[in-house]
Amino acid sequence: MMRFWNELPYHISPFLIEFNGFGIRYYSLMYVLAFVTFYFLIKFRLKTEAFSIDIRHLDDFLVWAAAGVLLGGRLGYVVFYDLHYYLDHPLRIFLPFTFTNGFAFTGIAGMSYHGGLIGVTAAVYYFARKNKLHLGEFSDLLCPAVPLGYTFGRLGNFFNSELYGRATSLPWGMYFPSDPTHTLRHPSQLYEAFFEGIVLFCILWWVRRAKALRHRMVGLYLIGYGLIRFLIEFFREPDEHLQFVIYFMTMGQVLCLIMVGAGSLILFMNKSKN
Repeated sequence: MMRFWNELPYHISPFLIEFNGFGIRYYSLMYVLAFVTFYFLIKFRLKTEAFSIDIRHLDDFLVWAAAGVLLGGRLGYVVFYDLHYYLDHPLRIFLPFTFTNGFAFTGIAGMSYHGGLIGVTAAVYYFARKNKLHLGEFSDLLCPAVPLGYTFGRLGNFFNSELYGRATSLPWGMYFPSDPTHTLRHPSQLYEAFFEGIVLFCILWWVRRAKALRHRMVGLYLIGYGLIRFLIEFFREPDEHLQFVIYFMTMGQVLCLIMVGAGSLILFMNKSKN
């Protein structure tokens, strides 16, 4: 039984449907499930809680949010993780194929959570201004519903056999098909799915109506995610071409510290204003 668990990634296809190398990946499906979950959680809040935001704004904002996640996530990966390569190959940023040695479909590989966060933040800001919504109230509405989507996203990484963890001797470690060394590793995608997704969601959902956190929910979200991700990065294999960027810290950890600092600043400034 334990051996089956260790080799579980070898028994999982990354495709829901596949035909001649083309198909629907579970990773793409996870993105859809994340947005659907987010949509219905927000809809539930607008129907059961007191917000001055009209439910008709929700459908429009979902388009803005999706654009922010996808565009920001892709550009964030380019800037934070492999800028030198993409400066030499700018067409590879968005084109899912290459003309090197003939035509070949390669897909688009590489999305950055922190880039997606920046993209969504910009979408929230401009959407609120365009529709004359109170930015603090709008953020309070959105933030508690966000983390549950990460559970789906990290499961997508797991199905893709990507972003696996560092080597381990613990019995719940796994072997991943994409690992050329065939080393027993932490299933860090599952750690992130549970802690960044389920645990953080439960915390934010539990305190969402707290008066002390009114217009501060985004600060709590940034601190919560930043701290959880910073710790889990110690179990995650660093990017091969980057490794550690500052002493023992990976690029993800550096960006998470910036998140924690930004969240703390938001809480402090809001407290001072009140």
